[in-house]
Formats: sequence, structure tokens, C-alpha cells
Amino acid sequence: METAPPTEPPGTPPGPPSPPERFFDTIFLKDEQLRVGWRLLLYGLFVVMLGFGTLTLLPELFPPGRGEFSFEYTFVEELATFLVVFAAALIMAQIEKRPAGAYGLPLRSAFRGLFWQGCLFGWIEISGVIGLMALRGGYSFGSLALHGMQIIQWGVSWAACFLVVGFYEEFLFRGYTQFTLGEGIGFWPAALMLSFTFGFVHHTNPGENAFGLVSVMLAGLFWSFTLRRTGNLWFAVGMHAGFDFGETFLYSVPDSGVVWPGHLSNAVLRGPAWLTGGTPGPEASVFDFAILIAFFFIFHRLYPAKPAPQQDVTSSR
Repeated sequence: METAPPTEPPGTPPGPPSPPERFFDTIFLKDEQLRVGWRLLLYGLFVVMLGFGTLTLLPELFPPGRGEFSFEYTFVEELATFLVVFAAALIMAQIEKRPAGAYGLPLRSAFRGLFWQGCLFGWIEISGVIGLMALRGGYSFGSLALHGMQIIQWGVSWAACFLVVGFYEEFLFRGYTQFTLGEGIGFWPAALMLSFTFGFVHHTNPGENAFGLVSVMLAGLFWSFTLRRTGNLWFAVGMHAGFDFGETFLYSVPDSGVVWPGHLSNAVLRGPAWLTGGTPGPEASVFDFAILIAFFFIFHRLYPAKPAPQQDVTSSR
């Protein structure tokens, strides 16, 4: 015959409340198969191990004049670093027993509707900024800098390069790291931290300034928002690539403070920094901030939040 568990006598004061869970504990001491903090450290270790040889020898592969901020160097560097961070995530997927697509790039969605919608949004963003600047006298297209087959060759080259840039930067800041850190501290705290980091790493670009960095951070938050609503990074990759391609090649203006070779025209920016973006380029223009804020509303309407599943109250009866 079973006996009932002892109960507290009537009038017994309640015990002291449990201490609140500390921030450190939520990352390193969460009760999971492999705790979030250690997973991030392990991921970082794999990135360092996989990338050490490639990234340290990369400058030796290019002669003077074709180093950092050249097309060749940028393409090879961005491709190599994407392969490194993605390969490290594949290893972690095996350790964590998850599909690799859980970290934001499911193969079944590759280059389908969301990607092309993202490309369209990126083109609309930079075209809107440039158009508004032109209406205020802040931009003129200028004469063609490329002719004949050069236009096609550079156009295809920059499209491929910025596709790789989109893959690398989106997966680095909103792929495995966002997925894992979000499990520890929540999606939006993780997105804020990683978007701040995303903006900060651009500070080494020549010509970058505070307004440009804030613009990059805001773009990072928007791409986090698209990840939250769509469940993957394909829209963000497409938009990232589309915006950079339009900024660098089509409209031939500075991109995060860098004027790249192989641009389509000899474009001219004139006017105050609030209009043109100053040395960082149009992404620091007040018009880009306005368009990005509008995009939050537009995307919210296109991809409304899915309601939380209703609990079946009859199941517990």
C-alpha cells in the first residue's frame, strides 16, 4: 500500500525563493546535451583550425597592387572564409545531431523564391537611395567607365563576388552563431549583439565613419528580422548581394567607404554628408535609414509572425 508523501504542516512559511539564473549560467550552464557557451567556443576553435593555413597564406598569393580591396583578393578571401565557417558548422551539425540546414541555409530553399525576392529588395533599396539623392542633386551617373565586353565581364564578376560576400557575412553573423547564441540568451538579444559586431568589423574600411557603421548595424537587424520571419537566410543573402552589386557596380559609388575597380560609370556624389552619405557612400545617407525602416514594416506585412501553437487543454484532463 502506497503512502502519501509528507506535506508541510499548516502555517509553515514558504522557503526562500530560488536565486535568479545568472547571465553566465544561461550560456555555459544550461542543461543541454552540449551547453551553448561550449558549443560556440568549439565552433570558434574549428574555424581557427580550418582557416589558419588558408587565411594566413592568402596575402602571399597576390602580388603588390592586387592585395586587399582588389577584386581578386576580395573574391578569394570571401569564398575561403565562407567555406571555413560553413565547414565548421557542418562539423558542429554532426556533433549536435542536427541537419546542416538548421543553421540558416537549407538546401531545399537554395536560390528559390526567397533568394530572388531578397535580390529585388536589395536592388530597390540602393536604387531608391540613389534616386532620391539624384532628385536632390546629390548623384549623377557620369560617363561610362567600361565599354563593350568589359561591362559583361565585370558585371558577372561582381555579381559572383557579392553573392559570395552575402553567403559569408550572413552565415558568419546570422548562421550558426545566431542559432546557437539565440538558444542561450534569446533570439533578439543575440541578434542585437551580432548586428553590433557586424557593424563594428566594418570600421577598418577606409572612409568608414559612425553613420556608416550604424547603417550597417541597422541592415544587420533587418536581415535578422527576415531570418526570424522566414526561418532561413536565403532572403538575407539575396538582399545583401543585390544591394552591394547595385552600390558598387551599377551605380559606381563607395561601398562601406571603398571605391572598387571595375565599376560601370564615373559617378559623382555632391552635397552634404546627410544626403550623399559622405565617405562611406550612400548606405550612410539619411535616405537609406528611411528605406530600411520602411522595409521593416513592408516585410512585416509580407511575412506576418506565425501564431504560437495553441495548447490542447483537453490533453491534460
